Amino acid sequence: MNYLKKRCCKIIFGAILLISASVVVASEPLDSKIHALQKEWAVANYDMDEKQLEKVFADLNNKAEQLTMEYPQSAEPLVWQAIILSTDAGKNGGLRALGKVKKSKTLLLKAEQIDAEVLNGSIYTSLGSLYYQVPIWPIAFGDDSKAEFYLKKALMINPEGIDSNYFYADFLLDQARYQEAKSYFERALKAPARQDRTLADKGRRSEVQKKLQIVNQYL
Repeated sequence: MNYLKKRCCKIIFGAILLISASVVVASEPLDSKIHALQKEWAVANYDMDEKQLEKVFADLNNKAEQLTMEYPQSAEPLVWQAIILSTDAGKNGGLRALGKVKKSKTLLLKAEQIDAEVLNGSIYTSLGSLYYQVPIWPIAFGDDSKAEFYLKKALMINPEGIDSNYFYADFLLDQARYQEAKSYFERALKAPARQDRTLADKGRRSEVQKKLQIVNQYL
């Protein structure tokens, strides 16, 4: 290889490294903002007085919406805005709850088009949980067959995850399939701890224990 070719290769390789570095640098602020949202959501969901929840979730939704505008090609902000909206609907209820879950579904389907397996299958865990928890048509879009379809997709992506197992178990409990529900709740308890998700894991395990007590009443 002559000097000119070597020089060109070095320039091209250097440019690739520069682009790669810029991608890493660009992703770091989003990651830190997502982690911050996760922590704030966990505190609101598991460790906050109910009187404060309406304002807290409104603020969280505003932050998530801002992230979706800052990173329009990223799926993570869309998923977390959907999670925040659906949790808000469940916690605070009210006349606007239905609008929140419908928007949550729209955000999740949009995120699926960007990266279907993002956040260890959280899109499908969230979609599945929406489909079995919201009312059926004509009030909303509830559909048990779609719920099971999406929850199983989540388990295919993350078979050992605490959320994927918990929500499928909760769906099975809702369907009175108690023995199956117990199996998946127990799998949720055995799920490995998630990095930087201590409060969320603790809260979810507490929910699992309570649901297991319910299941055991029917077995």
